[in-house]
Amino acid sequence: MALSIRSPAFSEGGEIPAVHTCEGKDISPELIIEGVPQGAKSLALVVHDPDAPDPAAPQRDWVHWVLYDLPASTRALPQGIREGDLPAGALPGLNDWKKTGYGGPCPPIGRHRYFFELYALDTTLPDLGKPARQKLEEAMTGHVLGKSQLMGTYQKKSR
Repeated sequence: MALSIRSPAFSEGGEIPAVHTCEGKDISPELIIEGVPQGAKSLALVVHDPDAPDPAAPQRDWVHWVLYDLPASTRALPQGIREGDLPAGALPGLNDWKKTGYGGPCPPIGRHRYFFELYALDTTLPDLGKPARQKLEEAMTGHVLGKSQLMGTYQKKSR
């Protein structure tokens, strides 16, 4: 079985429920992890929106959540997980709000895509000091055993 990430909250390509966005409680969805490859020592998660600010004219890839050094034995992250409740050894990185933790969808215009990218690594990374996505990806270079992604969409209901 290949590495996979899924959520009971939404299906691949489906709409992310408002509870996980700025129009709701802005809490992370439950994530289920399966098929971690043999030899994996840790997992990393990056959640990002390549459609910011406008899907018709994207200008940047907005990062919503960065986690790394999740134990390879991790099989789920519960809905609304807080930094203090992460599995032992897991470390947070910075999102594009310059904060740690999950920041849910809050697109200014149009329907955006949100990619939950999971990486299985052949090592446990050193403490990178709350890295942004780029620093984490540089540290992961040469260590990725597998990658999987889950994509959900969201468009604001209110203006």
